[in-house]
Amino acid sequence: MKSNRIITAAAVAAGLLFAATGCAKPLDDQGAATANGEGTEQVVESASEATCTNPAPSDKELGDMKIGFSQSENEQNPFRATETASVRQSVEEAGAEFVYTNANSDQAKQLSDIQSMINQGVDALIVAPISATGLQSAFEAAKSKGIPVITIDRETAGEPCTDFISFMGSDFERQGERAGEAMIEALGGEGSVAELQGAPGSDVATLRTTGFDVAVKDAGGIEIVAQQTGNWATSEAQEVLAQLLSSNPDIDAVYTHSDTMALGALTAISQAGLTPGKDVKVVSIDGTREAVGHVASGDIAAIVETNPRFGPAAVDLLAKWFAGDEVAQEIIMKDELYTEKNAQDALDSGRAY
Repeated sequence: MKSNRIITAAAVAAGLLFAATGCAKPLDDQGAATANGEGTEQVVESASEATCTNPAPSDKELGDMKIGFSQSENEQNPFRATETASVRQSVEEAGAEFVYTNANSDQAKQLSDIQSMINQGVDALIVAPISATGLQSAFEAAKSKGIPVITIDRETAGEPCTDFISFMGSDFERQGERAGEAMIEALGGEGSVAELQGAPGSDVATLRTTGFDVAVKDAGGIEIVAQQTGNWATSEAQEVLAQLLSSNPDIDAVYTHSDTMALGALTAISQAGLTPGKDVKVVSIDGTREAVGHVASGDIAAIVETNPRFGPAAVDLLAKWFAGDEVAQEIIMKDELYTEKNAQDALDSGRAY
């Protein structure tokens, strides 16, 4: 994991705690989140010491700007739907014009989408990249027009302060480690695990695999007997796990890189005549409402959260950028761990999406 992931005094002083409503909230004297009763806060866990600064601050008000958002995937995925709603709400609450595109997992379309928004005269871009590479030409086009870019939820190739001004997201390797720790607890330290991975080439999938591997290897009694992609899809994960359970009926648990795949895994387990949570343990990453409901009922052992509500943080950072203030090149959000003990609270508070 990256060594520059530390909370700086400047980050704390700037109040880098963002609520889903678009209101920034400060940290208290102990650095704890100030509660707002909604349970949906996105809290900064660390901010890099390295910063970027706008060389030509603007006198233009954010409310007079046009802000584009390039979404990467179909919004049937609850993470994507919540993410888009958060960005849209925050941009519109700031008084700015919201310009939206969705690449539907098509890299070429995301490139053309970004170019289209540049042609429409956006003042800033928020981009949820499809993959770890492939957006360099889009970044070059934005740079040539003096348009700042924030990347969210997935890291992509490029130089901070040159190709984009900041990345906001989770520590994906740490998410994998936490999933591994939850799996160790669920299995009592021993068992065979099938891993359903995200899309090949995704930095998220790679890091979630790495972190999980590190955690379970340290335990010693857990063996990963299969690693196959489910491409973040419910139906594909169901099909893959059905085949794995048929060829290896001794699988004790399943680790999925997303809740969409966890739901497919639950179906495959049930159709194999097994009981999720009893015969086969499931650990996932995301925090969608449907999946967290399965944690509350005991079907899923644990879920490592990925909070998709980036809107307030992204809009706040753009305001700082245009004002000429320093902005952190990397901002890592804090994620919860949902177990049977707190899953119902996450559902009741609205934090599970």
